[in-house]
Amino acid sequence: MTDITDLVDIENGQLNGQIFHDQAIYEMELEKVWRRAWCMLAHDSMIPKKGNFIQNFIGEDPVLVVRQKDGGVKAFLNQCRHRGMRICRFDKGTAKAFTCSFHGWSYDLEGKLVQVPHQEAAYPESFDRADHSAVAVPRIEYYKGFWFGTWDEDAPPFEEYLGSAKYYLDGYIDRWDEGMEAVAFHRWVLPNNWKYMAEQPTSDMQHSEITHVSAASVLNKASDAADRTLRGKEPKGRQFFSDYGHGGAWFGLKGAEVPNTGKAMQKWESEPEVAAMVERRLGDNREVRGHLNIWPTFMVLGNYTIRVTHPRGPHEQEVWAWTFVPKEAPEEIRDSIRKDVLRTFTPGGMFEADDALNWEEMQQVLRGKVARDSGFSYQMIGAPIEWDAECYPGGSSAHVFSDNAALNMYSNYLDMMTSDSWDELKAKRAEHRMGAN
Repeated sequence: MTDITDLVDIENGQLNGQIFHDQAIYEMELEKVWRRAWCMLAHDSMIPKKGNFIQNFIGEDPVLVVRQKDGGVKAFLNQCRHRGMRICRFDKGTAKAFTCSFHGWSYDLEGKLVQVPHQEAAYPESFDRADHSAVAVPRIEYYKGFWFGTWDEDAPPFEEYLGSAKYYLDGYIDRWDEGMEAVAFHRWVLPNNWKYMAEQPTSDMQHSEITHVSAASVLNKASDAADRTLRGKEPKGRQFFSDYGHGGAWFGLKGAEVPNTGKAMQKWESEPEVAAMVERRLGDNREVRGHLNIWPTFMVLGNYTIRVTHPRGPHEQEVWAWTFVPKEAPEEIRDSIRKDVLRTFTPGGMFEADDALNWEEMQQVLRGKVARDSGFSYQMIGAPIEWDAECYPGGSSAHVFSDNAALNMYSNYLDMMTSDSWDELKAKRAEHRMGAN
């Protein structure tokens, strides 16, 4: 396999297409990225009661995420320790225990092996069920309604992992006293590398004026959608990024941001008592809701589709997307959000169809060896990088169109792929902090 340091050239803004195509690189990603990063497992509204569970993934590893009797959450590999069958074949539900449908090994809500058929007659006395519990996700942390997990016991605490991205993420998910809840769910498979979608909400706002021009002209007239013409032909805005590859961007300057939420949502949040609630919770009426990605693939889009993507080899990804709404919003507001997401970022959504076509074509072109070696250019870096500028923590650029956040994402990616521990990764991220020297 080619040395990955030869494929990712941050200084010159060039990526070799091999990182989106090569099977050996993909296997390395499963080990170096997905086994190490914090990944979203569930939201409280998905598992509200004891015994509730959902099946999710960390990379390609299926995990069961289960609400415990004490109200906490545990997650474990959805793989029976006997012959490797899935312990549970349902996507979600409520259970008192989980029994493998192959040979009947049973596990409790914590993943502990509690029953083995014919144990006394067919197994030696030395067989100990405690040695065959499901593989636990060792680190799970709660953050403002969401549960995150990582396989790496040496990973930093989740809030440290977020870093400056906390300010921007909170602007989406911590606005309302009663929080949010998921009201719709879609999933679909796309024939492209997982990093394409990760990059787009991290950095690429410029594609919208070309890729989505037709869809936007239709959606701008809808009562449930944002009016994207307010951005103007030479839009202003900002892009941010933080150390571990997170990033995002939005249109408009402080105090005059161009909302990405629909008209009904904007009207509700402008009501004095709602606006006061947002300001009390966030410290200011924070309108940074463009697109955002928490590395590797926890994506929050401005109209409240929140999604994760699961890699399925170098040429495929599976998208899981939920529609979230404020719990205390009137039903007509909640329904307006649902309709806007349905029309934009679902399998049948107009924006989603535009993006999917781009990524599919990009992946097909990379079948060619010359195409892979030709690679991709990331040189839209005219807006300088600033650190902790004005009210914006972390790295940012005073233009909504920039490749800086994408380059930061791939810089973090390269450091993860070439580090053998979190200590080594932390040292590299400090050394490679963009625009800080």
